[in-house]
Amino acid sequence: MVFMKTLHVVGYKNSGKTTLIARWVRLLKKEGLSVAVLKHHGHGGQPAMPDSLTDTMQFFDSGADVSVVAGGGVVQLLVNEEPEFTSMIEMATIGDPDVLLIEGYKEQQGEKVVLLRSAEDWEALQNLCGIRLVVGCPEITMDSRNIESRTASEQLDCWLLEWIERDSNETV
Repeated sequence: MVFMKTLHVVGYKNSGKTTLIARWVRLLKKEGLSVAVLKHHGHGGQPAMPDSLTDTMQFFDSGADVSVVAGGGVVQLLVNEEPEFTSMIEMATIGDPDVLLIEGYKEQQGEKVVLLRSAEDWEALQNLCGIRLVVGCPEITMDSRNIESRTASEQLDCWLLEWIERDSNETV
């Protein structure tokens, strides 16, 4: 792969975004690709934070703008202000992955897989830019660019692998 492929997986709460992305990460890793994931925490408030007794959190709680800890082959980064989307992408892709999967950020530019729980979700999401695949609502017919069930794992995996191989020039 010459350049990084980027794909947003979007939908409302409990539509299966995290489950699908985790599955696709495992699939892509089996294919020998490096994968980064950027998630928008859309549930209000902060994501779960490390234990308040850790050195990292003590620095963070004391007002550090950035607190970084490294050890055992892992790095943890806490930033005390949410950066712009482009900066988030830069942070997520620091290792130059082959694929970046983004959970959420549906208003941002980029190719998207839309996960639906119902036809009502489609009414709210159908005008998003960059839709490549719609999943989860049999009432929606979009030629070969829809998969009726969010549990159709084999179809979803085949679609992703085909998407990885093709150019990014088509839109729904």
